[in-house]
Amino acid sequence: MEFEVRVVSGDCRDREYSSSSIEVKDSLFELNTKNSKRLNDTVQTSKVRWSCSIWRGRLYLCKHEAISFSHLCEIANMHSLPSPAMRPLYLTPSLTLCSALHSCPLSLRLLSSSLPSILRKFQSHHLTSRKPRYSPLLARNCSSITAKPSSELRRNIITEFVPEEKLCALRELFSKPGIGIDAYIIPSQDAHQSEFIAECYMRRAYISGFTGSAGTAVVTKDRAALWTDGRYFFQAEKQLSSSWILMRAGNSGVPTASEWLNDVLAPGGRVGIDPYLFSFDAAEELKESISKRNLELVYLYNSNLVDEIWMKSRPKPPNKPIRVHDLKYAGLDVASKLFTIRAELIEADSSAIIISMLDEICWLLNLRGGDVPHSPVIYAYLIVEIDRAKLFVDNSKVTPEVVNHLTNAGIELKPYDSILSEIESLGGHGAQIWMDPSSVNAAIVDTYKSAFDRYLGTIGHGTKTLNGSSGQSWVSMGVYKRSPISLAKAIKNPAEIEGMRNSHLRDAAALAQFWAWLEEEIHNDVKLTEVDVADKLLEFRSKQEGFLDTSFDTISGSGANGAIIHYRPEPDNCSVVDKNKVFLLDSGAQYVDGTTDITRTVHFGEPTARQKECFTRVLQGHIALDQSIFPENTPGFVLDAFARSFLWKIGLDYRHGTGHGVGAALNVHEGPQSISHRFGNMTALEKGMIVSNEPGYYEDYAFGIRIENLLHVKEVDTPNRFGGIGYLGFEKLTFVPIQTKLVESALLSDAEVNWLNDYHSQVWDKVSPFLVGAARQWLWNNTRPLARHRDDQLV
Repeated sequence: MEFEVRVVSGDCRDREYSSSSIEVKDSLFELNTKNSKRLNDTVQTSKVRWSCSIWRGRLYLCKHEAISFSHLCEIANMHSLPSPAMRPLYLTPSLTLCSALHSCPLSLRLLSSSLPSILRKFQSHHLTSRKPRYSPLLARNCSSITAKPSSELRRNIITEFVPEEKLCALRELFSKPGIGIDAYIIPSQDAHQSEFIAECYMRRAYISGFTGSAGTAVVTKDRAALWTDGRYFFQAEKQLSSSWILMRAGNSGVPTASEWLNDVLAPGGRVGIDPYLFSFDAAEELKESISKRNLELVYLYNSNLVDEIWMKSRPKPPNKPIRVHDLKYAGLDVASKLFTIRAELIEADSSAIIISMLDEICWLLNLRGGDVPHSPVIYAYLIVEIDRAKLFVDNSKVTPEVVNHLTNAGIELKPYDSILSEIESLGGHGAQIWMDPSSVNAAIVDTYKSAFDRYLGTIGHGTKTLNGSSGQSWVSMGVYKRSPISLAKAIKNPAEIEGMRNSHLRDAAALAQFWAWLEEEIHNDVKLTEVDVADKLLEFRSKQEGFLDTSFDTISGSGANGAIIHYRPEPDNCSVVDKNKVFLLDSGAQYVDGTTDITRTVHFGEPTARQKECFTRVLQGHIALDQSIFPENTPGFVLDAFARSFLWKIGLDYRHGTGHGVGAALNVHEGPQSISHRFGNMTALEKGMIVSNEPGYYEDYAFGIRIENLLHVKEVDTPNRFGGIGYLGFEKLTFVPIQTKLVESALLSDAEVNWLNDYHSQVWDKVSPFLVGAARQWLWNNTRPLARHRDDQLV
């Protein structure tokens, strides 16, 4: 029996070693290069120590000082996950690991007689996997091989390894009386379909170990799989244990969660969900999909199964006080907003509306809170009727000022957990409730429908469902369409826009101070980690007037970490900022008057030609979107290609949207508008909306590039109005220099150079009054105009 073993070496020359040159000492290989058979190599007289890593049925050797074990596990993980979504990485001459990891492959053949003493040290762990094609870092055996559990192998991962015991404990609950399920789905969301959630509701992260903001975990009696999108592929590879199958959602050949369940469960199987964590639309879509295989969707109202195993270690629910959002920042008082909503209720023949999205509640009632990290929202529900309104919230968070504010607006306070009883009461009296099926959870809608059915029974009518009617008469059962608050909140009023402008200028001043400091530290060879840098940026921001919090976890990525789109450095597992590598910094802040989100990519040394070309093409896409003028009623996806086209010309792209909506002193990610290659969102961009402009490019194991500003949608005065409609464009809100060192001048047109010069002129004019000393000098140095020589080079 033979094993083909791949060795990750510290240099780039191929060698072959005879098995006689290998000694086994405490799970380490020692290669005596003096006695080895060599190809294209010089004689070495010293021994080289190699660590033995058996990973998912394959054997890897790693030279200690050449490559970190965490990187080795990432590479092994890329090759050995048993999902069609996880395909082998094929290295080409233009993209090798030699540059990214300072290593390269070296082949070695070991006879099985050399291995028994090593293999006995590892516990048996059976895993069936696809047989990948040849890859330079692939270690393939000719039969089964015992491997260490990943809990022992993966030492340097972002989060603590999630032991198999959690999955076992969860599966034990499947057969409990009153449950009786064959699979359980754990989404990312809380009961309000929030993107960012309180720690106590991070159930998917707890059970899987994957901490990205988007993903769905599915656990059956013998398998566990996790779906996430392209922003998180690399992160999920690092964080998931071997107990999990990673499904790269959106990739060709990757099944959806429902398709996968239809494949792995026998007909008649039962799929359990917590109905609070699924929107009504999502639950109905899931129910319809799995019914094709005769699977049953089971609502588990009484408990969340993950909570049952989390138990005492589960964090407590947030309890921070609510505050009133000042009218000078809100622009409209609560009475005016409620009047508009009630007018829409009457027009829709509805007697009440249930609002469950947290930012919608805060916007409508001019309230802010601290229940969710980085998002100034509160956990609550709101029911608005024609003549009254009720806020369902934990009363311990309500201050006397808030009580007075709500009383003046005619808002009655109710306990947070009494929402279903109130819905049941309204449905039982025949109320026509407006519910947004894309955001209101399935538990609320199901409770309302059941109560309304009982109401119809008492008055002798049949039932009219969403899809048709049956029985004696046509009686509407609720109003199901998008919340009217979603669009009203997205279209900022003048006070909100002014607050966004002002907060961005203060934020720009903090960033100028930060970049001036960081460049000086790097120049002086001060060792700074990615976390050190993020903490220092927070320090500068916290000194600005009106600062409250960051608007998301700062993405501070040096070198290869910048290629992880939503990378989050941790104190015990992050890199030092290397002046010879590309550094990506995506950050934002919450101020009392606005929300910021900005990304800049820089190089403190001399960038490569490849890095400069990629950066410049990203910049060209950024400029193209910024300058775009488009007719009214244009959906955001129409503009997405403007930002990608310069990358497309050389066969490159990025796996995320180009722009998202941003709230005014609210969530940093806000709908319904977006600019994305996903063309399902038909929401038109409208005057007053705020969106991000953030094209990028990411080269795995090498570098990441992103340039992000926030834009305000405004009217544009065009010389013609074809069809009698108006045209829209953008106003920049973000004013921080874009590093010109990374620009490849030959690619820029005169118009693009003019855009960059004009932008930097605005940056200086708007931000310099906030600065003194070194920061002001830094801003001056980084906003100087560029001009062309005859040879088309920029100076």
